[in-house]
Amino acid sequence: RYSLFYNHLKNIEQSEEGLDKFTKSYKTFGVNQLLEGGIYCKEWAPGAEAVFLAGDFNGWNPFSHPYKKLEYGKWELYIPPGEDGCPAVPHGSKLKVVIRAQNGALLYRISPWARYVVRDEDKVNYDWVHWNPPQSYIHKHPSPKRLKSLRIYESHVGIASPEGKVASYKNFTYNILPRIKDLGYNCVQLMAIMEHAYYASFGYQVTSFFAASSRYGTPDDLKEMIDVAHSMGITVLLDVVHSHASKNSEDGLNQFDGTDSCFFHSGYRGNHQLWDSRLFDYANWEVLRFLLSNLRMWIEDYRFDGFRFDGVTSMLYHHHGIGTGFSGDYHEYFGLHVDEDALCYLMLANHMINSLHPECITIAEDVSGMPALCRPVEEGGGGFDYRLAMAIPDKWIQIIKELKDEDWNMGNIVHTLTNRRYEEKYIAYAESHDQALVGDKTLAFRLMDAEMYTNMSVLVPLTPVIDRGIQLHKMIRLITHALGGESYLNFMGNEFGHPEWLDFPRIGNNESYHYARRQFNLTEDDLLRYKFLNAFDRDMNRLEERFGWLASPQAYVSEKHEANKVIAFERAGLIFIFNFHPYQSYVDYRFFFKYKILLDSDAEEYGGHRRLDHNTEYFSEEYSHNYRPNSLMV
Repeated sequence: RYSLFYNHLKNIEQSEEGLDKFTKSYKTFGVNQLLEGGIYCKEWAPGAEAVFLAGDFNGWNPFSHPYKKLEYGKWELYIPPGEDGCPAVPHGSKLKVVIRAQNGALLYRISPWARYVVRDEDKVNYDWVHWNPPQSYIHKHPSPKRLKSLRIYESHVGIASPEGKVASYKNFTYNILPRIKDLGYNCVQLMAIMEHAYYASFGYQVTSFFAASSRYGTPDDLKEMIDVAHSMGITVLLDVVHSHASKNSEDGLNQFDGTDSCFFHSGYRGNHQLWDSRLFDYANWEVLRFLLSNLRMWIEDYRFDGFRFDGVTSMLYHHHGIGTGFSGDYHEYFGLHVDEDALCYLMLANHMINSLHPECITIAEDVSGMPALCRPVEEGGGGFDYRLAMAIPDKWIQIIKELKDEDWNMGNIVHTLTNRRYEEKYIAYAESHDQALVGDKTLAFRLMDAEMYTNMSVLVPLTPVIDRGIQLHKMIRLITHALGGESYLNFMGNEFGHPEWLDFPRIGNNESYHYARRQFNLTEDDLLRYKFLNAFDRDMNRLEERFGWLASPQAYVSEKHEANKVIAFERAGLIFIFNFHPYQSYVDYRFFFKYKILLDSDAEEYGGHRRLDHNTEYFSEEYSHNYRPNSLMV
């Protein structure tokens, strides 16, 4: 694998362009404004017979501005400035690349490198708009330094409002970023930023890879949002989708030059049978240029601090993980079923990012457990900084769904939370956006279900269902945070047990926005119990900021007692003790520590029962317990 990567890298570095120019092709491809007012256009369309540029600037004449054919399927066009020195293509004007296909048909396409696309309300397809404002947004604040402890708030700009509408970048900037900061998260991971024609795809059917979604505002609005986040010390990651692309051809990449291939594999290999989308040809030189330049554009133009790569499992294997289970045996990761070209692309991407922007962070969404995915490229690894611990949310769902409280297995919980590859960093999470989508249930909804509609008021008696749900919600999140990895992630709203599910407007729900929103106002109502969960999540993050357990070595688990349902472990000089027993409390329970209570899920401000005295000091004594020399009783 390293040899394959090195050969690709050497070919790029020894080409006329070199790595820097090759990965900066977003400056030359597409339609680019030159300083003197002229326009330079460049496209890759290997299957085209001829290429033209049409738009508002030439009265939509499809033949007046032909491209010149270059080597290797490239085409270029220079349009001089107007006689008055004004730009040949004004800012805000609409454009199309006109392709004459091999069968003679004229195809009106959006450039794959388009920076801004919009859709009028009365239209189905998106239009390409030339974005070249007289004054672009200027970033004022430097990016935060690389974080040791990563506490990620997974977010979607469009649903970040209690109102039933598509929310904006401006709303996120001024209403949501302060909330994220207050909650103690130091990183925001943004979904659905790359333009996608179908809103209900959650941003995972990308149509324009270089365009920030216009449904939330302008590119400058997004730049301002990232700049304000940086001013708060918040790192900003982009959920990047390079695993597949939308099948749209009118406003997407599919059949851009009139052929079945171009950016993708042709035939069966170029189609994902479950996602109904196109699959990139990662061995193609121009596809590598396109994808690597895409990453660099998001970093250098918008100042993103890194990426969460979506669908890595689909990229790594020719079977795309469909109908395949992974046990951890090495034969599952090495063989002809592995897509070495895709893996090599990921290695190139991480090498480029680490070389040019070493402060950036990359995360792999891989459910398979590919060995060394988060080891340096120089070791033959994938080069990622973190991987998602995707088994953890599945384990919590299985436990809550299938087991009675008295049947919870403490050893199995600990094993799932600590079972990770040596010296590879994992992002632990109890639930993400996947569990919030319609058809699934969040932890809060699984725990409390219909009673969330009637019994979350402090004015009604605390029912057993709500009591159990609130307490387990806090405990599950804390033990996942403290034991499950080297970083922690939460999907927006889940921190306070957001009721109901997430469903985007579509034909099946009469295009309703009722479930495509986040009701943050629930935490601000003192009469509702959501405030308790919100406060616990905030203080949990603030405690991690103070002691840094995520950046500490893996925890030492001293107790996982099946009969007592107790788990105890130490990490970062802190003692974590969990009593998962549904009805049994304990007095003078022996542990090997000495300390004072810092965070208590049973505290009154978190909706607990205040059964512990926080003024009590606990002293250890020389009494051996659980293979430790000292212990104390709590």
